[in-house]
Amino acid sequence: MERFVIIGAGAAGITAAKTLRAFRPQDVITVLSTDEQVHSRCMLHKFLGHERTAEGINFVPADFFEKNDIYHISGQTVTGIDTAAKTVSYGEGYSVPYDKLLIAAGSAFFIPPIPHFREAPNVFGFRDLSDALKIDAAFAGGKRVFIVGSGLVGLDAASALCRRGAQVTIAEMAPRVMPLQTDGYAASVYQKVFEDHGCRFLLGIGASDAVVDGEGNITEVILSTGEHVPCDFIIMAAGVRPRIQLAQAAGIRAERAIEVDDHLRTSAPDVYAAGDCTGLSGVWPDAMAQGKAAAENMAGIDTVYEKPYPFKNTSNFFGVTMLSVGRLDQTEGADVIVHRTPKEYKKAIVRDGKLTGYLSLGDISNSGLYLHLIKNGVDVSGKLDRIFRLTFADFYGINEKNGEYVYTV
Repeated sequence: MERFVIIGAGAAGITAAKTLRAFRPQDVITVLSTDEQVHSRCMLHKFLGHERTAEGINFVPADFFEKNDIYHISGQTVTGIDTAAKTVSYGEGYSVPYDKLLIAAGSAFFIPPIPHFREAPNVFGFRDLSDALKIDAAFAGGKRVFIVGSGLVGLDAASALCRRGAQVTIAEMAPRVMPLQTDGYAASVYQKVFEDHGCRFLLGIGASDAVVDGEGNITEVILSTGEHVPCDFIIMAAGVRPRIQLAQAAGIRAERAIEVDDHLRTSAPDVYAAGDCTGLSGVWPDAMAQGKAAAENMAGIDTVYEKPYPFKNTSNFFGVTMLSVGRLDQTEGADVIVHRTPKEYKKAIVRDGKLTGYLSLGDISNSGLYLHLIKNGVDVSGKLDRIFRLTFADFYGINEKNGEYVYTV
């Protein structure tokens, strides 16, 4: 009987636990998590916006651990990993032994070295349920919110708080909102819909200092322009960092992220890693795929993890949906094709006959094909005049051996 230990109960950790139980019905599986409750990071804005309860953003059944005979040690922070003794320490002096270990510790928000920001008690991240609970409590004391960063996390928090009547100011160093996922037009659409719901954007502007009260809380953010913006609390959404401290302290190779091979093995024997802490992708489905692949390898099933689609993100704010894949900012020397109507906007970037970037704002129903074309480097050079009307039927070919029609993608 083997002992499997998983650090983290997010997408990667829970998927790994479920996969291990399927292949190893008699072995011991233990999941450790800092948060008391399993929750979907993608649904945190629903909780913060009071559209769902904390139980309502749980992405597994309430009896998941009991039904699958999995030990869940919740509300406990892991303090160390001993790869020689094969133990994981947590809480105040407790430990659990393992035969194989998965680190699925996720990522944490980052606070840049702006004066007072790292010390102020009213500066929060928005990564976990514990963060959302703190923000919810802070909102009860004041509705003026300053958000640093207009990426997916920042806009998630903004959309939730706008629905509750907050006065939201969003500062973004880039010249447009969602700079990694949009182009100028798509960004303008999202900016307008947020402004229509009461948000104020400060683009190309950063925070440089702050005014604090006697308790150290930030009461005004001082911008790089010199303007003072009053606030009751701040949400940091300008960047995240993979949680690598446990791995580093244990001697596991990790610089910006925990290093893994194509089987998601780390540099330590019998230790695997999956999810945000690997730096491979920050997207929920990709974390689940990593958790599944890591668990299969831990169970003795040889599985090579296929790298995810590059820079893939989907969003839906106030009814405006968008899919963004690839590098939209790398257009030099490429063919850029744009389709725009009052109801939808699409953009394709083709380099050397291969689709390298795709943006769809509005109708994203046929996006699976374009994901496939980008990931597999399919030649589309003869189809640029109808690039937005393609279907899988456009990639039928005849098998030279038996004359049957087959997909050529």
